[in-house]
Amino acid sequence: MRLLYVVLSTLVFLCLAPFLLVFRKTRDGWAERLGFYTPGALPQDGRPRVWLHGASAGDLLALSPIIERLRAQHPSAAIVVSTMTNTGYLMAKERLAKRVDAVVFAPWDLWGATRRATRAIRPDVLVLEYTEIWPNLIRAAKRFGARIVLTNGRFSPGHLARYRLLFNAIGNPLDDIDLFLMREADEAERALSLGARPDRVQVAGNTKFDALLPLAQAGADEVLRAALGFPSDAPVWIAGSTHEGEEETVVDVYRRLRERVPTLRLVVAPRYIDRAERVVAVCAQAGFAVARRSQGNTADAPIVVLDTIGELGRAYGLATVVFVGGSFTTRGGQNILEPAAAGKAVLFGPHMENFHDSVQVLVGRGGIQVKDGEHLLRVLTELFEKPGALGALGDMAHAAVGQVSGASDRIAAGISRLLPVNT
Repeated sequence: MRLLYVVLSTLVFLCLAPFLLVFRKTRDGWAERLGFYTPGALPQDGRPRVWLHGASAGDLLALSPIIERLRAQHPSAAIVVSTMTNTGYLMAKERLAKRVDAVVFAPWDLWGATRRATRAIRPDVLVLEYTEIWPNLIRAAKRFGARIVLTNGRFSPGHLARYRLLFNAIGNPLDDIDLFLMREADEAERALSLGARPDRVQVAGNTKFDALLPLAQAGADEVLRAALGFPSDAPVWIAGSTHEGEEETVVDVYRRLRERVPTLRLVVAPRYIDRAERVVAVCAQAGFAVARRSQGNTADAPIVVLDTIGELGRAYGLATVVFVGGSFTTRGGQNILEPAAAGKAVLFGPHMENFHDSVQVLVGRGGIQVKDGEHLLRVLTELFEKPGALGALGDMAHAAVGQVSGASDRIAAGISRLLPVNT
């Protein structure tokens, strides 16, 4: 049965390889993606080591508090971080490299690539996240002798039938996972229904809540405010992680809102910064002067496009109110907890399928879900007309995130139990 997956995964990869070579998220790091590492890329000593894998930049941020706790509890252990996307790799190099021993691209889930990667990294514990169930990688790590942990575990109820069909065809990779640390009780039940052993399944919570709390302590970043060219007393609306088709709605709402709040400034942070020119064009077509953060705001433009990596969290500290994108499209939402942890009122659209747990945390406690652009305009207008309302909502949002923290401690403790002693 495992041979079937080895063959199928190879055939699928050969079909997709031409697209993966040019796709912006996967076109770099192909030697590492095939399990070949340059000298010095990985620690070569004999220390016990933990390999943590997060598919994207957001996934790695959710792993960040686990890394901090493991480093504090096991200073002699080596920590290797892997990711699938170019953006994730750049973010990890910038924000995690000082706390880990290596940052690499994860291998494609191919028989040869995963075996080479496992032999090179030599993990004692492999930590996967969310639904990163890669059968070849799991099997290769298990054959090497590693213990395997799933953190922030989730299984979509709509995909359970597909998982069962796949697992029945190729053999159940959950058999090789030593510890399931699930986000919620419902997720734990789904893991059990897919064949996870009951003695290996625990509810630990979601570390992304822990990852966001420190942001709330930073406050407004006046250096960044000056770089954006915004007066110290100007209210700021930040539209974060926007996707294609959402900027038009945001800019239209901004145009109409400025009639009531003429000093309001807007920051648009596209989810993918290579769309910055497109976003600039949308703002210009609406009649606004617009600047790019990477080029400075020398014209005192009311709209700035945040086209840099890693600054959105800082920018949220400047916001008077935040709208989070990916929620007016079928993308399924983006991270609404980051601005909430910064103490900001957070608005988002109807499509939050990938972040339903975050919606449950925030709705009624500093988060407001809106149906469309017209609804967004009405809510923003009402909030700006009520002195103190935005600040009160921001305080509620920050408190709501604080109430769901602590998963990182539980997960780090679970990983520690699987590490060799004396680390």
